[in-house]
Amino acid sequence: MIIIHVMNTTSLPRLVTRNLADRLRVMPAVVLTGARQTGKSTLAQDPALGSRRYLSLDDLDFVDAARRDPEALLGGAQAITLDEVQREPDLMIAVKRAIDLRRKPGQFLLTGSANLLVMRQVSETLAGRASYLTLWPMTRREQMGLGRGGIWEELIKARDEEWLDLLTSQPDDHEDWRALALRGGFPTPAVHLTDSRERAVWFDGYVRTYLERDLQELSSISALPDFRRLMRAACLRLGQLVNQAELGRDVALAQPTVHRYLNLLETSYQLVRLPAYSVNRTKRLIKSPKFFWGDTGVALHLAEGMEPTGVHLENLVLHDLLAWRDSRLDRASLLYWRTAIGEEVDFVIETGGRLLPIEVKATTRPRLEDAAHLRTFRAEYPKESRRGLLLHCGTRLEWLTPDVVAVPWWRVF
Repeated sequence: MIIIHVMNTTSLPRLVTRNLADRLRVMPAVVLTGARQTGKSTLAQDPALGSRRYLSLDDLDFVDAARRDPEALLGGAQAITLDEVQREPDLMIAVKRAIDLRRKPGQFLLTGSANLLVMRQVSETLAGRASYLTLWPMTRREQMGLGRGGIWEELIKARDEEWLDLLTSQPDDHEDWRALALRGGFPTPAVHLTDSRERAVWFDGYVRTYLERDLQELSSISALPDFRRLMRAACLRLGQLVNQAELGRDVALAQPTVHRYLNLLETSYQLVRLPAYSVNRTKRLIKSPKFFWGDTGVALHLAEGMEPTGVHLENLVLHDLLAWRDSRLDRASLLYWRTAIGEEVDFVIETGGRLLPIEVKATTRPRLEDAAHLRTFRAEYPKESRRGLLLHCGTRLEWLTPDVVAVPWWRVF
């Protein structure tokens, strides 16, 4: 018998819920993707999304029924949620037929642990019929039960001269960012486990499941030790420019293999590549991106005993930015900026024709020189750039210079 799962009423609210509900009111199908264990199944059963029949491809009885008579299984007037659909891409033919027959908004909510946009059979079948949304690991404020991410939207909407008042009004919820980096954002280790040893056990099981199950659904990988060695090497290079030839030499793998493995990591939401900012959008595709990881807890586990460093604080900021970006209907671009002589701004938000530069410093005492690259960026793009944000680990909240505000990171996200 097919199991219809019941919603867990103790789950914490998620940032993307409103965006997901908005899309279901417009499109006949919405595809919710993200890494395994980000909470897609729980979110898909949120009562705020309305009454829906829930069917999971983790259920072997459902898989059997889907293969024998998919049209009968998907029939009826009630909206349907199909969980982990990447395991049966052939089922998408029946979904397409059901959509074409009725064309009803919110008819299907599909979830998957791989990027279904790159699975040809899924993306081609649902072309013009589906909207896509990504669920990232929980933000810090989601873990606190607030159901939101950082105040990026408020900063963008406010005038620059209003930033200090906006930031001052935020709760002074100070915490050690290193602890946040170590626990990451997956609901189980971030919310339900409090002991570092328990988290280590969970992370180990997560990596094994990813290698032995999720990865194999995307592409057959026989040399799992090689793949894991590449994962560890990538985690040791967080925040660095992607150099596939150098990475291949370090892990004794051919460059084409490294290229393929990195693409698989990105497809499954483990690896994040941050593109470089350039006025010429074509050049952004050519310039080397920077490595980051989808979850700092997993990255630190794979790095085997490495203590959190400033780059992990950068990764935490990026994670919150990604969650915010993918929770809004109006898309924003997230980039970094770097000159030929090595001047660099960690993050640039591009939206509405404006640029918001952000620098991250793991220091408790921000100094004038910490704002130097932000000011260089503003001088390079005086018409497009807004004032700069310098996120740090101290308590100072002030205009460090007339065009750069220094703010404790916890007042932003």
